[in-house]
Amino acid sequence: MTEYADLLPAVVKAANRGAEFLMGGFDPGARPLDRNAIRAVAVHIEGGSRAAVREALDGLLPSAGWLDEDENGNDVPPGEWWIVDGAEGGVNYVYGLPEWAVTITLVRDGVPQLTVVRQPIGDLTYTAVKGAGAHLNGDPLRVSAKNDLRVAMVTASQAGNSPAVHARFGRAITTMLDNTLLVRNTIPTTFPILTVASGQHDVFFQYDPDLPGTAAGVLLATEAGGVATEISGAPWVPQSPDVLIAAPGLHAAAAKLLDSVQQP
Repeated sequence: MTEYADLLPAVVKAANRGAEFLMGGFDPGARPLDRNAIRAVAVHIEGGSRAAVREALDGLLPSAGWLDEDENGNDVPPGEWWIVDGAEGGVNYVYGLPEWAVTITLVRDGVPQLTVVRQPIGDLTYTAVKGAGAHLNGDPLRVSAKNDLRVAMVTASQAGNSPAVHARFGRAITTMLDNTLLVRNTIPTTFPILTVASGQHDVFFQYDPDLPGTAAGVLLATEAGGVATEISGAPWVPQSPDVLIAAPGLHAAAAKLLDSVQQP
């Protein structure tokens, strides 16, 4: 039993509280027509779900703070912090797609210790505690055993708002297409990492990653046997400018390939 394992049932309940709020307003037929409509729904669902999660977590771990991503960005101070995305994949939710979730991660001194990802569509609950493995609905997750990048299924998630990041991402996608079996780009961050943790995909990378999705995904993937670093090979930390998560037999080759396209 690891240090935080006893908290897991309560954190699952908190994630369910947020998911129940989201399900109450979910419309599979929604098709917003402009950015204002998208933003209005996204703000509403994120605020309502986070409030439900925070109420459920209140008092569970008095030593832990509540990280405000808008205020702190990816800067996680020392100590214990709850990092929550009340509507991970909000744009998918707004368009009636099923890939959205509530993510809750407990980080201590910058290292994810416990995470829950609750996807109500499909009744899927992903959990991980550092040192205790990763699970989907209680069943263990395990990353791919592949060791040949030429047959690798690669997944990525777009991020960043600058033309330079977009250009680098485009070069990386092209390079991966030329050297692997298949490349898939999707959002939000958490979902493609979940497919690496489950062995359905073999490699994931992202530039300018968002913290809630990456923190949850890093713990799930590494507890499933994967390797998570920056593309340079440096250890992943919340402030990392990019992230590479892969099966052990593919990580070094993927890092070398991506590192070759870091600059124009």
